[in-house]
Amino acid sequence: MTIQFSSKIFPQASLQSPKLLKATLKNLLSQSTDCLVLAYSKTDFDGFAGSKTAKSKVGFFGELDQLLGGSVSHANVVGDLEHQQAAVCMLRSEKSWLTNGIKAKRILLLSLGDMHLANGCSLASYAKVARAGLKALGGNSIENALWFVPSFVLDEKTDLIAEEVRLTIQYAGDQAYRFGVRQPAMKFKAKDKADTFKHLIFAGNDACAKELKLAVEQGMAMVEGMNLAKDLGNLPPNVCNPTYLAKTAQSLTKKTSLKVEVLGLKQIQALGMGSFLSVAQGSATPPQFIVMRHQGGKAGEAPIVLVGKGITFDTGGISLKPGEAMDEMKYDMCGAASVIGALYSSALMKLKKNVIGVIPTCENMPSGQATRPGDIVKSMSGQTIEILNTDAEGRLILCDALTYVERFKPKAVIDVATLTGACIIALGHVHSGLFSDDEGLVSALTKAGHTSLDTVWRLPLDTAYHEQLKSNFADVANIGGRPAGSVTAACFLSRFTEKYKWAHLDIAGTAWKSGAAKGSTGRPVPLLVNFLLEQ
Repeated sequence: MTIQFSSKIFPQASLQSPKLLKATLKNLLSQSTDCLVLAYSKTDFDGFAGSKTAKSKVGFFGELDQLLGGSVSHANVVGDLEHQQAAVCMLRSEKSWLTNGIKAKRILLLSLGDMHLANGCSLASYAKVARAGLKALGGNSIENALWFVPSFVLDEKTDLIAEEVRLTIQYAGDQAYRFGVRQPAMKFKAKDKADTFKHLIFAGNDACAKELKLAVEQGMAMVEGMNLAKDLGNLPPNVCNPTYLAKTAQSLTKKTSLKVEVLGLKQIQALGMGSFLSVAQGSATPPQFIVMRHQGGKAGEAPIVLVGKGITFDTGGISLKPGEAMDEMKYDMCGAASVIGALYSSALMKLKKNVIGVIPTCENMPSGQATRPGDIVKSMSGQTIEILNTDAEGRLILCDALTYVERFKPKAVIDVATLTGACIIALGHVHSGLFSDDEGLVSALTKAGHTSLDTVWRLPLDTAYHEQLKSNFADVANIGGRPAGSVTAACFLSRFTEKYKWAHLDIAGTAWKSGAAKGSTGRPVPLLVNFLLEQ
């Protein structure tokens, strides 16, 4: 799908009035498009002759009805035009439209409900409306659409409008994604064919053109990162193994300015990453340690570091998981996929910041060489770890990565991992779990979650929980029992992050969907990208 912003529709930069829609409605309708998308609020019905209480034709619907030869009145009479938020009404071209110089083949009306455009519309409300509109555009033989909301031309609201544009593109990309179409090498015949909808244009004017063109570029870059993360998550584990992840990261250097370094087994051993290697040793596939660099900021500027858990398949090791739904353990590398996706997005949008992605990746397999419950290993930090459960492996590979990133003297470090089933029990599939003692990071990540609607929920990281991780034989145990499992996992990681600002995202409940809609969600790429944009 191609997406762009056009300021040619309203070239006058001085047009900033909430009444702009009325003044330029004819201009909008004269654009050649398969579908013109217009939003309206409940108050736009006031005085409309097509409503039961109206006495004369005035306002938005009045003018639209006149230009469309009574199509709006007819839709209202037959009950197609509704007031509740996210209601949609599709009007199709009639002969009377042509006599009025109207070139739009269809008009899609989206209801904002009680939210009035002139007073602003919350992102959550807008998102609900945008999803409904995009769904209506799909499956209707519509190839292109012109998307207009009056707030797009009010430059005093440019920040909000840019967020709306990015969110619309995010949802459009989500709707357009098809694994079978994107991965022809898998010889997978997609049951759900791709929509005919291919081209979305946002309408506006010169006053906001610069900001909105940038928002479109950022939105498209975010979708590319999400698509890459989804592809990596959805690929079968016999294809997407640690070597494949490393090669995928390296392939991005040909498309962008990213720099990628991959450390192999001997280099990992030389670094003393005994904790990471303890997870990898049961598999015949060698581990990889991927370092991705986006140098968009000033030389010497402290980078933001993203660390992603890359277990490309998790059997649980000797502490073997139940067989039911074990196929979904191919998604245990979604933390790594989201970091790769976020770095790809950062490079595509030429983000003016230094960002580093660090990805420890391996398989967790049972074998004669696999780590046993009761084994003690030495981490890169020098701390010894008693492994009580080999299925608590994500924290074992992350802890060495979190020690490794100290060399970058980071501004902040965020690790991303499908770490615990306990987080799904706590938060379900709505919010990702957020753990941090740094209030600035918590605030920034929470805000980025609201902006992208890729939300987080803060969970505790109290010192008292560390008691559960005590070991009689090592510095720390890798599990703390069933109570507060996601919290003790985060507490374990915190022991390796004392030299920098750090936050942990547990995405076990948000990275993929099960059941009939099984597949990677691409989360938390939108969260990470919006966090980076807002820094």
